[in-house]
Amino acid sequence: MQQAETAVEKAGGRRSVQQVVVGLLEPRVLGPLFGAGLVVVALVVIHQISGRVHLDDIRAALAQTRPAAVVQSLALTVVSFAAMALYDVMAARRVAAGRVPDRLAAFAGLVGYGISNAVGFNVVVGGPVRYRIYQAAGLDAADVGRIVGVSFLAFSCGIVVLAGLALVLDPAGVAFLKGLSANADRTIGAAILVAFAAVILWLSRGVREIALFGWRLPLPSARSALAQILVAVIDIAAAAGALYVLLPADVAPGFATFLLLFVAAIAAGVLSHAPGGLGVLEATILVGLGAGTRPDVVAALIVFRLVYYAIPLAFAGVALLAFEAYRARAAVLSGSRRAASVMRPVVAPLSATLVFCGGVVLLLSGNLPAEDERIGFLSHVLPLPFAEASHLLASLVGLMLIVLARGLYRRIALARIASILLLLAGACFSLLKGLDWEEAAILMLVAGLLFAYPKVFYRKGNWRSFRPTPTWLALIVIVLSVLTLVGFLAYRHVEYQSSLWWEFAWGGDAPRFLRTTLALVVVAAALSIDALINRPHQPRPSKTPQPVPDAVRRLVAQSSDTHPALALLGDKRFMLSPDGKAFIMYGIAGRSWITLGDPVGEAEAARGLVWQFAEAADRAGARAVFYAIGPDLLTTYLDLGLAILKTGEVARVDLARFSLQGSARQDFRYAEKRAEREGLDFSVVPQADVPAVLPELRAVSDAWLATKSGREKSFSLGRFDENYLAEFDCAVIRKQGEIVAFANLWRGSGNSELSVDLMRYRHGVSKILMDALFAKLLLYGKAEGYRWFNLGAAPLAGLADHPLASTWNRLGTFIYRRGDEFYNFEGLRAFKQKFDPVWTPQYLACPNGLALPQVLVDVTSLISGNPIRIFKR
Repeated sequence: MQQAETAVEKAGGRRSVQQVVVGLLEPRVLGPLFGAGLVVVALVVIHQISGRVHLDDIRAALAQTRPAAVVQSLALTVVSFAAMALYDVMAARRVAAGRVPDRLAAFAGLVGYGISNAVGFNVVVGGPVRYRIYQAAGLDAADVGRIVGVSFLAFSCGIVVLAGLALVLDPAGVAFLKGLSANADRTIGAAILVAFAAVILWLSRGVREIALFGWRLPLPSARSALAQILVAVIDIAAAAGALYVLLPADVAPGFATFLLLFVAAIAAGVLSHAPGGLGVLEATILVGLGAGTRPDVVAALIVFRLVYYAIPLAFAGVALLAFEAYRARAAVLSGSRRAASVMRPVVAPLSATLVFCGGVVLLLSGNLPAEDERIGFLSHVLPLPFAEASHLLASLVGLMLIVLARGLYRRIALARIASILLLLAGACFSLLKGLDWEEAAILMLVAGLLFAYPKVFYRKGNWRSFRPTPTWLALIVIVLSVLTLVGFLAYRHVEYQSSLWWEFAWGGDAPRFLRTTLALVVVAAALSIDALINRPHQPRPSKTPQPVPDAVRRLVAQSSDTHPALALLGDKRFMLSPDGKAFIMYGIAGRSWITLGDPVGEAEAARGLVWQFAEAADRAGARAVFYAIGPDLLTTYLDLGLAILKTGEVARVDLARFSLQGSARQDFRYAEKRAEREGLDFSVVPQADVPAVLPELRAVSDAWLATKSGREKSFSLGRFDENYLAEFDCAVIRKQGEIVAFANLWRGSGNSELSVDLMRYRHGVSKILMDALFAKLLLYGKAEGYRWFNLGAAPLAGLADHPLASTWNRLGTFIYRRGDEFYNFEGLRAFKQKFDPVWTPQYLACPNGLALPQVLVDVTSLISGNPIRIFKR
């Protein structure tokens, strides 16, 4: 049954300048832009403070690094990562007590932090990595989110406690607090520590949870909180120590002061979303130490980057691959196919990572001087223009490989083919530009991996599939900025002259770098403009009805249920079973293919069609989502590995037992009698006569819509469309010959079920108008011999409200009880309950985990055009 607003026009074509500007202000665009801005600021700082640092000086300083200091840094890195593993152990004990072995939680912490620390985007990267591991213990995405949240809270508390300790122990050395006296520094630090002590004391009094808006938020015990803070202090202090032992003795301040500087550096790195805070952390440390011209300090930061980020990333990557291979062992085939079967589940993400890294290698190689011996040999066998062109093309190939990595991760077949060609081209250009056979060998190995697994990349997609998202664009900008800075540092000794741009020579590495950088900036800018202007639009329901296949019309007419009548609305796509005995109606929003209800038709054909639909969505790189489904095919959806979420209940009235007698029907008896006194006449207009009354129906609909705050919904609800209304009989109420209320009738075959969809009326005609219409409709259905009258769904009704219920049930219950500001959930169910109906649960089947929030956004966008409009009255 529908309470909705007018249809939105279908979006299409290119976006206006105003739309682009508004799009840039969206949080999902502003976040990456803000992070990229921090990186740019850091790069400018590094460029300014390293004006007299030469690459040769840094290499000499690296060669002079003390082995003992490197060993100490490695040992402290081990201590730091052991503490990170304890974050997950303690969080898992609190969130999923007894469900996660400590060794699995420790493994998840080590791998998650090993990857997210180096890659950046800690929640986005670390969350999915942990989810893959915790799935083995049966945890869902909500549990993993709590574990990540508890770990982050412990880490944050550790930072604050360390800051307080540093202020108490070494106030005189805190550079950015020199405006305060030492006593003031100590007072601030002591206040921080006293505040934490008060919290611990409060927790020791037995407080285990707090209530907030009906939610129970569990808190750790005092002992557990102290343990978590201690672990965080050890983690951060060990990480700071891993860098501190590498610094020259004459530059390193007191350790307490350095702790504050290190905390500020990692905080800036996290906010920037740069991989491992790359550039931001270094800039903060260099500025804080006042050592921008010291090559030995830069060398210490490079060694720290390798020890604390690169080595753990390598170990974490290998460990995750081994874990995935272990989980896939049941599917391993015998003989020579064994290795291939183990690798197949991880080929796509591994290939995407390797191709991304291959692109970075080509870009980095293009920004560094070539080996003199190799260039000397190449100059005797190759014309200079070939080498110049190869240098430029190699860098452009590197940029395109970074763009294609996203398509590989999504398993798009075209991305695999394009990546193989570009990898081979990149290998060829690497040899032609400087005999870089190491690069060529790596690129060819990656191309061989892609060539060996064609079936992994099975999804369809065109060039639009590779269009970068705002987050991906920000990552590209960060990578190009960092690598360009590396190039400027490498050629710091070359004095800039405008003639450099036109200098072509075998020894002209700096001119080649300048020309290549300009080309990369132009191409990256073009990609960015194209991506921001031509971002994919969310599909909108169309005002123009789409052709409905004859086979679909036949199956709708044969269906005993009434909901398949929405197939005639003209805003849906259809998929028919091979034998034509069942069909699915669906729409597309974002990356979700969303069905409306279960397949319509014979049961066996319907089950097969569920699998056929899921396979087609997967090939297209989309998610299969089944919306507003009943309980009949739940086992099939579970076999697909989908999560089942209850979304409400459908009310059906048993017309054989229905009457207006009894105290429960008093309101409807009164409405019926008063309707007669007020001259309200009920009748049913046959389908053939509906076109003649459409002008009157539109006038009623327009008057009803004028009282609403939004626009008409669609997809799961009918809208006022003359072609659609002309498909059905129409129940009307007239007053003095004028139509004042109407509802189109859906009829199930064999008089099994009667229902209404579009129900509109004029306000101010009568207070009992809608009650009278419902009473007349139910009595009409009973007189016509129908078995059931379908009142439609009550959203979010009937969800379990229990501390042990799933997160979805508790969230739905909260919205159901407290969402009257947006939608009258309880009032709608209470109205339908007056008819004493039989309630049948309704579900949503969709992928579980981190995809769930996007699925919910896609579903509401498809229905309302905007997730917020789903709650408009």
